[in-house]
Amino acid sequence: MVKLRARCILVGDAAVGKSALSQMFCSDGSHFQKNYSMTAGVELLVKSVNIPETSDSVWGQPSVVCLVFEISSLDSFKSCSRWLERVRAHCNGLQLPGVLVGNKSDLASRREVETSVAQEWAREQGLQYHETSAKEMENCDAPFMSLAQAFYALYQDRRQMIQRLG
Repeated sequence: MVKLRARCILVGDAAVGKSALSQMFCSDGSHFQKNYSMTAGVELLVKSVNIPETSDSVWGQPSVVCLVFEISSLDSFKSCSRWLERVRAHCNGLQLPGVLVGNKSDLASRREVETSVAQEWAREQGLQYHETSAKEMENCDAPFMSLAQAFYALYQDRRQMIQRLG
């Protein structure tokens, strides 16, 4: 069995729910910390992901990016361009699968970023779009599973290219 490792970078403005989202995913929805202190620096969480219908476990250089904003904060959405630019600058032109995550969907009554606007921007950037609520445990796995699938597809493409060269 082949084991692949990918490093998922979560970026976005402060207080958009990056830590909550990653903790919900890594704990399989069993750990939502109600009282947070702001994460300073880097937080390392590890989880193995089995990709359905393959024999490979996926999960470092930056391999995939998860760009997070809060649906009730237009400013956090506008900052996504800057965050994505910074990540891509550090990747030296390497293809980097990614997702855009509109977090805190439980705050839909205070929505400032329409789903269609976020979907369009994500599409233009080559990202997949997901809406989540870490607090309500809604759709927290979807962005990460999407990233795992994209990373595996990229691996398969590179593997085929190498086989063609040989």
